[in-house]
Amino acid sequence: MELTVYTKQQLALRNGQDKPEIWVAYLGLIYDVTESRLWRNGKHYEHWAGQDLTEELADAPHTESVFEKFRVVGKL
Repeated sequence: MELTVYTKQQLALRNGQDKPEIWVAYLGLIYDVTESRLWRNGKHYEHWAGQDLTEELADAPHTESVFEKFRVVGKL
């Protein structure tokens, strides 16, 4: 299946406020975290949805394997 490519502006709308979807990007892939209770209202600790979190993961208490439980919805 070919993944849809989204712009950073399109990703930014999936912040839990402007649209019902809550998405985040990591290493060029966009993940749907809408169902995660940790992303309720588009905020996860100091992180906001609708953004590329690649550089921020280094400071997180978890590894990138956390993304494995979320569905990939596109590419950035």
